[in-house]
Amino acid sequence: MTARPHRIVFANEKGGTGKSTTAVHVAVALAFGGARVAAFDLDHRQRTMCRYFENRAETMKRRGIELPTAQCHVVEDLDEAGMEALIAAESIGADFVIIDTPGRDDPLARHAATMSDTLVTPMNDSFVDFDLIGQVESENFKVRKLSFYAELIWEARLKRSRTSIEQNRAQMDWVVVRNRTGYTEARNMARIEQALTEMSKRVGFRVAKGLSERVVYRELFPSGLTLLDKGHLGDLGTSHLVARQELRGLIATLRLPGSEAREKAAAAR
Repeated sequence: MTARPHRIVFANEKGGTGKSTTAVHVAVALAFGGARVAAFDLDHRQRTMCRYFENRAETMKRRGIELPTAQCHVVEDLDEAGMEALIAAESIGADFVIIDTPGRDDPLARHAATMSDTLVTPMNDSFVDFDLIGQVESENFKVRKLSFYAELIWEARLKRSRTSIEQNRAQMDWVVVRNRTGYTEARNMARIEQALTEMSKRVGFRVAKGLSERVVYRELFPSGLTLLDKGHLGDLGTSHLVARQELRGLIATLRLPGSEAREKAAAAR
């Protein structure tokens, strides 16, 4: 690991895409692999990610157990410089910084996205969500134009490429994560896949399969537990086991630093 923590930002200007749930599970998966994780929640109104980690801490205290976790901090009433100062102070010794942004247009969220090492944009498998990154023709579903958000990230990546050498930073890796694919009609899924493939070639993101819509994610929130907490979830049904494999597949697709070593450490638990 480098001295500077690898920064993973979960950003999408639309709500309801599973952004916070994905962020929490990625953070816990990294902690299970032995990484030190600092988390920052930019949505000071909802605070979904920090609430999840608070519930996790309460469960550990109530049950008298220790689980891999992350320290979560709510970012409120700060400008860009103030947020960067907070992150620097609270992530000393961390391997990863996880940032969850609001599901709306927000200046700090834009800044966080442009400063990310790995930018994760979850989207439900629909053209309503695809509209965040691009618009398509109504007749043939060909990509017509980039959205403002896609142009913002494109410009950030260009700027990053010009300064990455002098700042000793790798290029930004942008990953669009397709959640809820099981709820999409097959023909529409193929159209979305075609549009994403075309768009990815234009702006350089990768596409990853994310988390299906499963009741288990909503059920786990009050306890703060995750699908990785084997031995604390009771008997898992087949759907839960499949969901766990989906999560592991997503973690592998993100290609984060030290992923092979963490996968071995997590498998040994």
